[in-house]
Amino acid sequence: MTTRSFSELGLSEDLVQSLAELGFEEPTPIQESAIPALLKGADVLGQAATGTGKTAAFGLPLLERYVLGEDAGLPKILVLVPTRELCLQVAEAFHGYGKKAGVVVTPIYGGQEYQRQIRALKRGTHVVVATPGRALDHISRRTLELSEIRAVVLDEADEMLDMGFADELDAIFDHLPEGIQTALFSATLPPRIASIAESHLNDPVRITIERKPSADEEGPRVPQIAYIVGKAYRVAALGRILDVENPSLAIIFARTRNEVDELTESLRARGYGVEALHGGLDQPTRDRVMRRARNGQLDAIVATDVAARGIDLENLSHVINFGIPASYETYVHRIGRTGRAGRSGVAITILEPREHWHIRALERMTKTSIEIRSVPSATDARAKRLEITRGALEEILASGSLDRFRVVVEQLCENHDPFDVAAAALRYAEELAGNRTDDDTDIPEFTERPRKKRAERAPIKVTINAPETGMKRIFIGLGRHAGIRPGDVVGAIANEAGIPAKTIGAIHILDRFTLAEVSEAHAEHVVKSLQGLRLKGRSALVKFDEGPEGSTGRLPRKPRR
Repeated sequence: MTTRSFSELGLSEDLVQSLAELGFEEPTPIQESAIPALLKGADVLGQAATGTGKTAAFGLPLLERYVLGEDAGLPKILVLVPTRELCLQVAEAFHGYGKKAGVVVTPIYGGQEYQRQIRALKRGTHVVVATPGRALDHISRRTLELSEIRAVVLDEADEMLDMGFADELDAIFDHLPEGIQTALFSATLPPRIASIAESHLNDPVRITIERKPSADEEGPRVPQIAYIVGKAYRVAALGRILDVENPSLAIIFARTRNEVDELTESLRARGYGVEALHGGLDQPTRDRVMRRARNGQLDAIVATDVAARGIDLENLSHVINFGIPASYETYVHRIGRTGRAGRSGVAITILEPREHWHIRALERMTKTSIEIRSVPSATDARAKRLEITRGALEEILASGSLDRFRVVVEQLCENHDPFDVAAAALRYAEELAGNRTDDDTDIPEFTERPRKKRAERAPIKVTINAPETGMKRIFIGLGRHAGIRPGDVVGAIANEAGIPAKTIGAIHILDRFTLAEVSEAHAEHVVKSLQGLRLKGRSALVKFDEGPEGSTGRLPRKPRR
């Protein structure tokens, strides 16, 4: 079947032009299926993984149907997502889609001050993208008015339930108008997702997209390198890495447009040829950036994921992640941009010490090893620049055509040592090549302290008090070593057993197991419901807590910085 264009799917010219500027060439399978259904007003239940284009699949038709031509006021569209990172990513995508139509998008998430969000909502908006907890807080405060909502989207619904947001989602739906259009997207469709779909979707169109890995995603074949650096030293470290790597062109990925602008200015101040690329740029500016990149006039482009979509530059040699991406699949997409069609490339990630555990997860995801390197010293950076200059001079010497310069050299050598003349010329060449100021910042080296052998390390015991009155403790046979978090436990109990999160009490996550308290009235039901439980892809024994393990255990150790 021939793929239809975005305009053939029923989208207006403003949206189609914005898509072209963002680098969208043709609809993905989920976009081709979901856009017409949502444009007709149908509810949609979609099973699709991250990276299949589902944000555009629901964002474009809902903007077309409910926002275009409308003034900003009370929101018309509510998108619920599990994490702050995805909230920002989806909000930026909506902004990019509706830029030509003047669409106003407001992200609402935890960790940002309320007053800033309240002011944005009071100014008027078309779309609110929110995490469930913060959305419900604003609803309770009466600062988020839902009376004019025409469509709601649950994005990454399975992850929201895994994080224990089931009660919040139900509460939000209680405040939504009746008869609104609803779309639910999830990577998996377990029974608890089917239950939500049955409760809140009206005769939905079901769409299932099997995500086929592209050639870039079958396992990146480019070398992957990681530098672990304290937050305050990341920009200085990036500068030295650029000096030592000497990329023909690098794309440096940052998460938000503010971070893109700040990083671009910081690198320019250090003498690098850098341009920013994000959704806030107009098309002439974007064209100028791409033209300079293709002509070899830039050291690097600093970009967001959305703005970099569709870019394929033959001279791209390095992809640099300035921090951990919002998802591991995003990491795979990013590093797949280099090393294409037989060309060489390098993927580099700069992360903070508290994030270093992500490296092992990324290795599992890409099925390749990631080399952890020490940040180059200022001496290393200077030596590399001199090496590059020496190489350039050798090429000039080999090419000849130096006669017109000999007169100047001979004059200088009459009054100066020839070696000094050559050294001065070398210094001048280096300064012309980059005009970069040396950064002698002392960057502390991260070293992961080796663990002592088990026999040498006395276990740290902690006394766990008896359960509160009316509560019963259950034992779950996975703990901190399996990556278990409180949200995983709350989500599993609340969703698999179908009980309110408020009936769950204290949770103690130890190295090898977890102790969770639930109300006595639900305890038997919880233990039965969790038989065969899988957390983080692993089976877990679930039973009533029986004894010494419930009273003492090994304290979970804080990650070392």
